[in-house]
Amino acid sequence: MSSVRHQRTGHNFSTGAYPARFLQNYQKPATNFLTRTNLILLLALLIILGVLIPWIQVPEGFLMFDSNPNSKWRDYTLSDAAARVAQNNTLIVCAVSEAYLPFLNNWLISIARQKQHEKVLVIAEDYVTLYKVNERWPGHAVLAPPALEAAAAHKFGSQGFFNFTARRPRHLLNILELGYNVMYNDVDMVWLADPFPYLQGEHDVYFMDDMAFVKPLNHSHSLPPPGKKGRPYICSCMIFLRPTDGAKLIMKKWIEELQAEPWSKAKKANDQPGFNWALMKTAGQVDLYLLPQAAFPTGGLYFRNKTWVKETKGMHVIIHNNYIVGFEKKIKRFRDYGLWLVDDHASESPLGTL
Repeated sequence: MSSVRHQRTGHNFSTGAYPARFLQNYQKPATNFLTRTNLILLLALLIILGVLIPWIQVPEGFLMFDSNPNSKWRDYTLSDAAARVAQNNTLIVCAVSEAYLPFLNNWLISIARQKQHEKVLVIAEDYVTLYKVNERWPGHAVLAPPALEAAAAHKFGSQGFFNFTARRPRHLLNILELGYNVMYNDVDMVWLADPFPYLQGEHDVYFMDDMAFVKPLNHSHSLPPPGKKGRPYICSCMIFLRPTDGAKLIMKKWIEELQAEPWSKAKKANDQPGFNWALMKTAGQVDLYLLPQAAFPTGGLYFRNKTWVKETKGMHVIIHNNYIVGFEKKIKRFRDYGLWLVDDHASESPLGTL
């Protein structure tokens, strides 16, 4: 049989078996991706992504995993936090945004010295505070949504400051509804002694006077009479509440008063007048107790009346750095009186050095 007859011409790769155009395309080498132009374009793309990515907010749930170890605290509820932190069915509570963290640390040092810090629950008003506190002191901060703008919350007299402080009675009412005793403090305060022995009896609400005039040491513990504005001058900075119907009534009335008189540019309100109206309007229905002035003086008395301070030496329990506006001014005054503890004693705080 002829060899020509059995030739498999379909697999002939000789130049005669294919058109010249096909061979030209077939034999053309692959283009090299790593050219100078492509490398420059790739570098430019990486630079652009490096600038933009930190500013891009990825929606929650977009990724299959969350690399933020603090993200679990977003789902941490007030009920969870209270059950974890409370001791003897009692909580010590403050409300803090990022701007107040140095004051929080100072306040915590003073409480730690009285061995009462383990029952402190920080109500974080922003996620920075929530994460920072829980990173260093797990479980001791909870966020009550919605989170506020941290930058707007610390200017006294601003709408941000009003929004920040106006949430206070709602926080406290929610804790009372869970069945806990609760002490509220502003964080521009310093404990010099344990306040709990002064919470005598079984009253619904305990509070301190914000007036700077000197009272006799044996003054009445009843709600003081109204002042020039038609209401008392009780400070909303330090309150102790028992989970009674009377205490809940005060908080609900306080919320109503704040809703009835919101912040405006013409009248830059804060939360304290609403608290005083609530106390006065419910006084006949609630068991109230005014704490002793010598133990719980307002800043207008403690920092301005040296004679009184000497006469009552050894009686002071909690000092409030009010009657002064501005963070730097408050810090300076605390330093002048040896009460800015974070400079030399940050290690005594459960948060350490911030």
